[in-house]
Amino acid sequence: MADKYTVRVTGQDVDLTVGEDQSVLDAALRANQWLPHSCTQGTCGTCKLKVLCGEVDHRDSPEYTLTTEERDSGLVLACRVTPRSDLVVEPMGAVDDGVPRHPLRDHEGTVVVLDDIAAATRRLVVELDEEMQLNAGQYAELLLPGTTLARQYSMANPPSETRRLEFHIKLIEGGAATEGWIFRSLSVGDRISLRGPLGQFHLVDKTDGPVILIGGGTGLAPLKSIVQHALAEDLAPELYVYHGGRREVDLYDVEFFRELDARHDHVHYRPVLSEQDWDGATGMVTDAVVADFASCKGMSAFLCGPPAMVAAAVKALKRRRMAPKLIFKEEFTVAPPVPDVDAAAS
Repeated sequence: MADKYTVRVTGQDVDLTVGEDQSVLDAALRANQWLPHSCTQGTCGTCKLKVLCGEVDHRDSPEYTLTTEERDSGLVLACRVTPRSDLVVEPMGAVDDGVPRHPLRDHEGTVVVLDDIAAATRRLVVELDEEMQLNAGQYAELLLPGTTLARQYSMANPPSETRRLEFHIKLIEGGAATEGWIFRSLSVGDRISLRGPLGQFHLVDKTDGPVILIGGGTGLAPLKSIVQHALAEDLAPELYVYHGGRREVDLYDVEFFRELDARHDHVHYRPVLSEQDWDGATGMVTDAVVADFASCKGMSAFLCGPPAMVAAAVKALKRRRMAPKLIFKEEFTVAPPVPDVDAAAS
């Protein structure tokens, strides 16, 4: 049996060579051929393709993401599916939106910073052996030593920092990556493996209107990358940064953003606590946004955090007349369970 197959993606002028144990998405991104995707772990469904010709193995594609009816109609998850013959596939979303793309690559690096920055939250900084080109807001997958598991974490560094990647990581009870490794045994000086860049949550082009950025918990990470890049490239006339937490111990990088606020007239930082009275804003972070803006018409937004927060933010911004096409979101979801290992946060 052949160990490699040819996959033709309709609308693209090249054929992909895909290993029999390699996902179609992995092969495409490594060849710098863009396919829509978000989580890369089968939980979001963003990467669905339609198989027009050929046989596939769905592997561990979750039923809640790809139903039996969808499979029977020829739909697959590009991030999970592997070929069992040559294929012809059709993307369900646009494959070329003019955004600069960077090929997926495997990387090795050294841990140079591992600090506690908030309650059960650590800053992990990795110095790469080779550069990783990225767009502001993208993520990378950290590979767990001694396993075949990978976990996804947004990069907080701007695209100008191609060798020094910054991650903000929340401890998840029973998490294979967090409780089992990063908060347990990982140390400064350790070598780690990762791959990236991944994801389509990013700010690349100049915007005409103000930008609202809302992060819940470590959802602040990609927003930090976006803000730094927007300032360096003068991409937005106004930047409003909201960071939501339950208590003050959940907030981090407060001084970093307060300094940006003080130094730049068009940067506005507002942390919000939902379960503690303090001298700042209180309540749900989305309520603070609604209170600050009578109308968000002509603005755009970047939302990152737990699904409930993202959903609430989308609803609030639409209520304030923000165009849905200008609302960009990244949800932090829980990785699907694997044998003998508890689920970990993506």
